[in-house]
Amino acid sequence: MRLETPPKLVGEKRMTFWDLDWQSFKQIQQLLTERTRALFTYDNGVLEITMPLEEHERCARLIELFIRILVVELGMKIKTMGSTTLDREDLLRSAEPDNGYYIQNYTLVADHEINLEVDPAPDLVVEVDITRTDINKNRLYASMGVPEFWRFNGQEWKILTLADGEYLERDRSPTFPIVEKTDLYQFLEAAFLDEVSAEIAFRQWVRQQIQ
Repeated sequence: MRLETPPKLVGEKRMTFWDLDWQSFKQIQQLLTERTRALFTYDNGVLEITMPLEEHERCARLIELFIRILVVELGMKIKTMGSTTLDREDLLRSAEPDNGYYIQNYTLVADHEINLEVDPAPDLVVEVDITRTDINKNRLYASMGVPEFWRFNGQEWKILTLADGEYLERDRSPTFPIVEKTDLYQFLEAAFLDEVSAEIAFRQWVRQQIQ
C-alpha cells in the first residue's frame, strides 16, 4: 500500500556541489547555517544543500509524532536528536537528517552531548526525500553504522535495517514491531486532515495492541 498523493509533488529545493574537500564543506556549512534553514549532507566530496518545503516538513513532523506516540505508549525511553549534524570526518561523511533518535542506546547517551568519535550512531534515522537526491543516503548512513533507517518519499515508507554493512528492506520496524507499514500510511492520511484526531485515534490503537 502507498499513500495517494498528487503527481509531481515538490518537497524540497536542492543544490549540489561536487569535488569539495572537507574544509571547504565546513566553511560553506558554517556560513549558510547562520543565514538559512538549509540541511547539509556531505559524502566524499559531494555536498547537497536542501531547503525543505511545506510537504517535506509536514511529513517529517508527522512521522516524528508517530514515533513519539509509539515510544510513550510502549513505555520506552528516547533521546531526540532532530537534525543535529552527524559528523564523521574520518569517513568524509556528514548528515543532518530530518530526525534522529537514540532508543535502544538511550542509557549510553542520555546524560551528555553526543560525540560520534566515541558514542554510537543514532539507533533510528528518518529522512524525507520527496524530490530526487544526488546523495546515496543508504551508503552514507550504513557507513556511519546507523542500525535502522526510515526513508519516505511522500508515498512509500521504506524500513531499512543494517546487516553486514548494508541495508536490507523489512516489512516491520525492529524498534516498533507492533506496527505495519499500513499503520503509518493510515496515520498520515488521517493527520493530513486532522492532526489532533489522528493522534488520539493512534494512541488508542496502540493501547489496544499492548493490552
